[in-house]
Amino acid sequence: MRQAGWSLVIAASFLTGCATGTLQYEQLSAEPAVTGLTDQVLLHEIPFFPQEAYQCGPASLAMLMSHQGKSVQPSELVDQVFIESRQGSLKAEMQAATRRQGLLPYVHDTRFSTLLEQLDAGHPVLVFQNLGFGFYPVWHYAVVIGYDLNEETMVLHSGTTAGLERDFKRFELEWRGGDYWAMTMHRPGKFPRNAEPTPYLEATAGLEQAGQFEAAALAYQAASERWPDQLIAWMGLGNVRYRQQKFEDAQHAYQQALTLNVDSAAAHHNLAWALMRQQDFDAAYEPARTANRLADEQGDRYRSALHAWLENQK
Repeated sequence: MRQAGWSLVIAASFLTGCATGTLQYEQLSAEPAVTGLTDQVLLHEIPFFPQEAYQCGPASLAMLMSHQGKSVQPSELVDQVFIESRQGSLKAEMQAATRRQGLLPYVHDTRFSTLLEQLDAGHPVLVFQNLGFGFYPVWHYAVVIGYDLNEETMVLHSGTTAGLERDFKRFELEWRGGDYWAMTMHRPGKFPRNAEPTPYLEATAGLEQAGQFEAAALAYQAASERWPDQLIAWMGLGNVRYRQQKFEDAQHAYQQALTLNVDSAAAHHNLAWALMRQQDFDAAYEPARTANRLADEQGDRYRSALHAWLENQK
């Protein structure tokens, strides 16, 4: 992303001085989540890679990946995330590059307190900022590595500066310009603080779609243990294990899914296939027949298990 020069420093100062309306940091003391936080946090162990011109995306990703134990240099990520025509990186590319490393990108809600909670839990946070004006945006990625509640300051690895300090107000204005977008990065099976099922499972599905099957399986397994009432977690685990040809594990996951929704055509259909892959055609008949019946309302694709079962009987 663009590097901020003198004109952008002036722009940021002007933007800060003319801010109107209540900002989130002004109300932090009233939030219950903040009362239990450590007053001061600084994640010293986060590596720093100075960005080259327009390439804050690759540099920021490399910092988080290195923190997760991946030996990655920013130059290795340029082709994956840098878009020449935009002179920068899109959020979708940033998440996709994370998944290629077998890591889980978790996009958070837009609360200032959530960002502080993640830092307090030891998770550096990738943020998207606008260092310019609304009518002349200067998009930028930075990694937040600390805060001080008493001094109301944030600490970031940003641009060519490691440990850059920003007061809460200026930081929030620049972060608000990027729609308060924030992402943490995790090894499969690990969670950010106060993780929610939907974003975690969406991120895990992204790992599956990227062909990172073992990483996805670990994440789905952890999700099914943390949120055992989540049908998607069990179905996802079953689908990944099936693709890995671990059919008995897939069978177990689909059976667990059916305890949550006995009328799921997908669960019956996939269970039948998992059983047939184990040559257990006797056990496969009932779920295949049920899936075929439910297909009337849930989709013809769920008839294939029964068709395959009938073909085997000829």
